[in-house]
Amino acid sequence: MVAMNGDATYTIGELARRTGLTVKTVRFYSDQGIVSPAGRNPVGHRRYGADAVARLELVRTLRELGLGLPAIRGVLERELALPAVAAAHAEALDVQIRVLRLRRAVLGAVARRGSTPEELTFVHQLARLSEDERGRLIGEFLAGVFGGLGVGGGVGVGGGSCGGGGGRFAAAARSLTPELPEDPSVEQVEAWVELAQLAGDDGFRALLRGLAEAEAAEAVEAAGAGAGGLPHPGLGVAVRELAGPAVAAGVDPGSEAAAVVVAELLERYAGMVPGGADGVVPARLGERLGERLAGMADPRRERYLELLAVVNGWAAPESWAAEVGWALRAVA
Repeated sequence: MVAMNGDATYTIGELARRTGLTVKTVRFYSDQGIVSPAGRNPVGHRRYGADAVARLELVRTLRELGLGLPAIRGVLERELALPAVAAAHAEALDVQIRVLRLRRAVLGAVARRGSTPEELTFVHQLARLSEDERGRLIGEFLAGVFGGLGVGGGVGVGGGSCGGGGGRFAAAARSLTPELPEDPSVEQVEAWVELAQLAGDDGFRALLRGLAEAEAAEAVEAAGAGAGGLPHPGLGVAVRELAGPAVAAGVDPGSEAAAVVVAELLERYAGMVPGGADGVVPARLGERLGERLAGMADPRRERYLELLAVVNGWAAPESWAAEVGWALRAVA
């Protein structure tokens, strides 16, 4: 604050110049009782003391920080403790910051997507969902994917093993559940909006449901292997183990070398489907494997996992699209 001579008095104009406020603003604060004149000159003009400069500088600071006149009046009159007012206002600013981040994320998503006015409304509604509403949306999605499947999953849905046996794919459902933090970044909000749209896509839900049902059938077959051998690790693991080296070596999917890999993949897959564990080669084995690989290769599955990692603050998931794509072309 500006050091002042305690005996000096100032006109409204002088007070405005010293505080950086307009004459109109100083007069308004004076009329509101925020700052009171020390007296009047012989012609009746208001004169203000040095304390008025200090008060107006504090008022200006508090106004710039966003406090309203009632709170400012309370601080000046010592009815409200300044630290408590500052803490309450800081909390309010936190809320405003979250709202602004949300608006920025929505506008950014709309700009990149080239959305229509209707899509803008939809995207904004998704971003504004409460934690409970988000939970219900994702809960319904995961119930549609895993509901009623009473065995553990494999790797085709989420990309990582869910463990064997029991729980209605509970581990898989947990691993696919987004949890938007209380104060998300712009990137997390954008990822949540896109993920929520994927979760509402009936085609995507049907895709994951088909993968989950196939894994459930394979898990039953693995459990039935009994003393004859250990349960299989899942088709995804087999694809990565067999197709990974072929991709790394640049093996052409249509080559004889690829045919050797496909033969081993078919042999492993035969033990994963009903009846295959008994040494019986199921009908249409190659066609069924191709259908499984096609579902696993759908880019929406990997995109969901990428978005999930952003929302939850996880490391980016390892991509095995190249291995699945190679295997799909080799089997076709």
